Amino acid sequence: MEVDGDDDSLAEAFWKVARLLRHRTRDALAPWEVSPSQARALGVLARHGVLRPGALAEHLRIAARSATEVVDDLQRRGLVERRPDPNDRRATLVALTPEGVRTSSGIRASRQAEAERLFAELTPGDRAELARILRTLHG
Repeated sequence: MEVDGDDDSLAEAFWKVARLLRHRTRDALAPWEVSPSQARALGVLARHGVLRPGALAEHLRIAARSATEVVDDLQRRGLVERRPDPNDRRATLVALTPEGVRTSSGIRASRQAEAERLFAELTPGDRAELARILRTLHG
């Protein structure tokens, strides 16, 4: 299947755009000196609030051990804090610090700006159609 007369298949074209967006996003994260996994964890905590590490791992779709490493790194940087769970003294909760909230907001705004720059080449109608198609594929 050709896309716009190119020799790229639809899947190849999709992956090229995904890589481009991923590279632009990585560049957008540079001012905060966070890894993509750390940025994702900050985003999850910003959206869902205080979580147990296991729940954070589920949202990130990573192993609990990996989530612990991400939380450790973010805690060292002062972006998250661990708190005892008031409902279960054996459990720990992870929460954004005020600096974590500011960092998460900045990352979200920067990522949005990068996506806007990338998709600015599309007409409003094409953007709406692409959004509809992606939502269909995403389920």
